[in-house]
Amino acid sequence: MNKFKSLFTSNPNQVITADLLTSAGIIILQLAGIFILSKLLFKFINYLIKNIFEEKKGYDKQTKQRNKTLKTILKSALRYLFYFVVVTTSLQVLGIPTASILAGAGVFGLAVGFGAQSLVEDIITGFFILFENQFGVGDYIKTSGVEGFVTEVGLRTTRIKNFDGDLHIIPNGNIKQVTNLTADLRRVTVDAAIEYEQDIGQAITVLEDLCQEVKLEYSEIISEGPKVLGVQELAASSVNIRVIAMVEAEEAWQLERVMKQKIKERFDEESIGIPYNHLTLVEK
Repeated sequence: MNKFKSLFTSNPNQVITADLLTSAGIIILQLAGIFILSKLLFKFINYLIKNIFEEKKGYDKQTKQRNKTLKTILKSALRYLFYFVVVTTSLQVLGIPTASILAGAGVFGLAVGFGAQSLVEDIITGFFILFENQFGVGDYIKTSGVEGFVTEVGLRTTRIKNFDGDLHIIPNGNIKQVTNLTADLRRVTVDAAIEYEQDIGQAITVLEDLCQEVKLEYSEIISEGPKVLGVQELAASSVNIRVIAMVEAEEAWQLERVMKQKIKERFDEESIGIPYNHLTLVEK
């Protein structure tokens, strides 16, 4: 401590001696050693976390998502712990008493407590999100006016990326209400529109045959259906026949696109007209 103080003495006539240079060198080496060892330990623990929560065959969807969420939470906590250890250890090497600083920080913390309420709220909400399993990494959710896939759940923030690639970083304290669109099975609804002049019975029969084919082709993601419910609506220019299916939530959008394409192709094969805006010219 005395040697460290002497490095920064205010005496302009102070002569830099070999002992001072040696002390400075030792301090620099110690600081470098602390940083390097902490970094290696940080990477090693990260490696352990990655292997402990690695996806394995036989895990169900909920277990996989929970492991991903726990992995991001632990990595986030480890990063803050790394900074804390490096700073406090470095201060000790420099001869600065960390105990008095931490005690002073407690008093200072009371003074700024009201200003830090949002930070505390973010961290507490993050723990509730984790332990109540409200959502996890990979879920598609709606919250705080945005929606998208959860890419990371941290101690303070949650990262959500939408289909356009926009990344939304939301403080956990702002997450008051969440709609989890991939928590369970999801219903796919497709309304097949036909012209009023077409035979409804024929169209329903064609759709039922198509549903059986789709069920066999996508049996690994379809839990129930698809099945034809019947006429859903007599619209202004079409008769809408509804088809539904229950599928794995993350596959819902893809199956909906597949169903629409196959319905259009099958109606074309069976010469079943689909209404669309067109112009007819009549010569007199």
